[in-house]
Amino acid sequence: MTRVVKGILVGAVAGIIDVLPMLAQKLSWDANLSAFCFWVVTGLVVATADIDLAPVRKGIVTAFLLLIPSAILIGAKSPVTLIPIVAMTFILGAGVGWILGRQ
Repeated sequence: MTRVVKGILVGAVAGIIDVLPMLAQKLSWDANLSAFCFWVVTGLVVATADIDLAPVRKGIVTAFLLLIPSAILIGAKSPVTLIPIVAMTFILGAGVGWILGRQ
């Protein structure tokens, strides 16, 4: 399996994990789709980026860098909602980095 395919698959799994609690909260479909796509892209970038960091750190840093534009928009409307987003980004970013680092 290529790095690209593995990154997309790992990102899709992270996206599903992130979206499940969002579905339970009955958030809008666009919020769910945005979160899922975010993780697919994050998985792809973590798998293909050549950053000289330990895999877990690489996943966390990459996830937070990709989150910045969305976090600005979310934080402007509802800063409190950034708390669970930051927590999930840290946990799932570390997980994506760890899994993809085991190549």
